[in-house]
Amino acid sequence: MPNRRVPEGSCVLVAAPYGSDAANIGRLLDGRSQPWRACSTLQALAEHLNEHTGVVLVTDEALRGDLSPLRKALEQQPEWSDTPFILLVARNTRQPNGPELARLALGDLTTNLIVLERPLSSVSLLSAVETALRARARQFDLRDRLAELSASQVALTASEAEVRLIADALPVLIGFIDKDLIYRFANKAYSDWFYKEPAEVIGRSVGEIVGAEGLAARRPAMEKALAGEAAHFILAWPHADGRRRDADIRYLPRRDANGLVDGFHVFVADVTDHVQGEEMLRLTARALEHRVQERTAALEAEMERRTGVEAALRQSQKMEAVGQLTGGIAHDFNNMLTGVIGALDMIKRRRAAGRDQDVDRYMETALTSAHRAAGLTHRLLAFSRRQSLDPKALDVNALVLSLEDLIQRTVSEQITVDFQLSTDAPAVADANQLESAILNLSINARDAMPDGGRLVIETSTVDIDARYVDTRPDTRPGKYVVIAVSDTGVGMAPEVLDKVFDPFFTTKPIGQGTGLGLSMVYGFAKQSGGHVRIHSQPGQGASVKIFLPLAEDEVAPISQARAPAAADGAGRTVLLVEDESAVRSLVREVLEELGYRAIEVAEPQSAITVLNSAEPIHLMISDVGLPGMNGRQLAEVARDARPDLAILFITGYAENAAIRAGFLGSNMQMISKPFSLDVLAAKIGEMMTSGPTR
Repeated sequence: MPNRRVPEGSCVLVAAPYGSDAANIGRLLDGRSQPWRACSTLQALAEHLNEHTGVVLVTDEALRGDLSPLRKALEQQPEWSDTPFILLVARNTRQPNGPELARLALGDLTTNLIVLERPLSSVSLLSAVETALRARARQFDLRDRLAELSASQVALTASEAEVRLIADALPVLIGFIDKDLIYRFANKAYSDWFYKEPAEVIGRSVGEIVGAEGLAARRPAMEKALAGEAAHFILAWPHADGRRRDADIRYLPRRDANGLVDGFHVFVADVTDHVQGEEMLRLTARALEHRVQERTAALEAEMERRTGVEAALRQSQKMEAVGQLTGGIAHDFNNMLTGVIGALDMIKRRRAAGRDQDVDRYMETALTSAHRAAGLTHRLLAFSRRQSLDPKALDVNALVLSLEDLIQRTVSEQITVDFQLSTDAPAVADANQLESAILNLSINARDAMPDGGRLVIETSTVDIDARYVDTRPDTRPGKYVVIAVSDTGVGMAPEVLDKVFDPFFTTKPIGQGTGLGLSMVYGFAKQSGGHVRIHSQPGQGASVKIFLPLAEDEVAPISQARAPAAADGAGRTVLLVEDESAVRSLVREVLEELGYRAIEVAEPQSAITVLNSAEPIHLMISDVGLPGMNGRQLAEVARDARPDLAILFITGYAENAAIRAGFLGSNMQMISKPFSLDVLAAKIGEMMTSGPTR
């Protein structure tokens, strides 16, 4: 039997005086960790019947004594309390009416009674106890709610008194009018506005208080408020002695528990000074309006003159930028075209004279100049972020190390090259373009150290957060792989740093640089989803950092140079779609040399006719930029007719093909113009031996 104090409504009082009934019941309750107390007599039961009692468990034998103490204890319970009783009765062959008499006796004391016949299972007994305890818990919840309600009523009364006090203290007329236009609340200010005490106003209609004329002036706003909308208007409301008074009147609708408007609150403030001030402002505004119009006309004339000057300045600046760009392109292309045209002219002269000596040298000169022109074009596309990229997950460390021999041969012996590869995280980038960027930066570093120095190439990872991006709007948050190329050279001044990414800007002597190296690096990084940062000071060298997105895919192997794949086109047909006749002719001759049968067309509609015919086609070679329909759209049409057709795109520039991964489909490849015929032959051979054809 527990002796400790238990929470209210949780103790089971057990009145079972015979034998070991109380102990047996106690063991069951202990097994459920249920507090309980044994009461050997009805007097003891009555004494322990209090707020801690959850349920009374009584046997019929316990009710054979005097019930008056128990009756008195039950009558003294609070109104909310109705202690549950569980009566255990047993069939008695010698006193067959004993259980029924016990039931009647206890039923006379309480209506909250559960009768269980013995013998019964422990499960049934415990279930009845739990049910009674839950019912008892609801009684305590009701008690708490009643207490809260009583406290709320007290608080409401105090709140109403406080609201009345506040409303009377405010210099604003405050009232409430119900939907029948009867005043239900009025504060002390009514005596100043209507010259009536609040008690004289409450319970009377609006018409009685403001009069017929006043009601007519207010009725539209009142109807609006009763319709559920706030109303606001200014009304002239003179004092009784005739002095001017202007009232700012607001009606705010009030809704009942069902959401229906049952009236509206009234708020009236004296705004005479404010209205008079606005009138004075209007008069002043009219006086100034004429002067403003005159000044405006003068300013418009001045603005028109300035607009013309600014337009001329912008045009001048634009033409200067275009002139710098076109001048740089023209200078470099003229040098390269001179090499091509001059070499070809010398070959023509030698052939005309029947002399073949030096022809190979002139051809090499022409090819070198042409490759330089192609490189310039690629750099321009990189700067403008329009080059065709093939981004993949790269092992950056492996790529950097693959360039080690080339970089060592490129720099002078006086320059120490140091590789500090501190991360093995892969980056998403085009391997060829990343190689070009690193080589460009290494050459720039070499040129910045004419007397020797130290070139450091580092790799690392960085996590850029939103705070960093806030101060650098050209970046995006995320994880990046960083490739840093640093030197101990002459460094750059701040005014030079501001221009290093401009196309054709170079600090090198004329003829020693195109000014597109850093522009290409910048464009490549931005097109790859990254960015570039450069740090330098005069005499303290420079450090250029390329930030590339961290890769989540598997690392792609670094491609190694390999001989062109052999291709035997015997018995195979290629559909060639190219609108440039010179390119179309060269590609056709390459195909014929490889043994392919070529069907050449100049525009997409002719290609569609061939694709829809019964002609066997094993490969389609198509330019991306075509008249009317681009190459990718033509490929979709081709795949509708021939789902397994291999397709090779050739492109000089196509904005939609900038990222190959999103442009190419299955069994599609791409090469960029200008390309060597050996590269074209190798790509054709690769596609003919790797994919399905039809």
